[in-house]
Amino acid sequence: MKPITLNEVIARELKDDEFKMYYEEEQIKNKIAEAIIELRRSEGVTQGQLANIAHTTQPVIARLEKGTDRRTPSLKLLNKIAHGLGRELSISFTASR
Repeated sequence: MKPITLNEVIARELKDDEFKMYYEEEQIKNKIAEAIIELRRSEGVTQGQLANIAHTTQPVIARLEKGTDRRTPSLKLLNKIAHGLGRELSISFTASR
């Protein structure tokens, strides 16, 4: 039996519309998490400091950075983080692969 790779499994499962919707949602959460981590580190602030700046709690920032929260981060929270660090929140649409 030929071994199957994770990428092959994902490619097969992406043919299912419901799976594809959830998979893409998780990909978006992961991209948001990576962007928050990069921004926080570039500004030299801790999760606790960022939480204070964004008027939230450190556990919220930790879940946001881990991408483990079942909810997609709200635009309101993302905007608070951006403005708190002197940035503007930007959203873009790109062509599909």
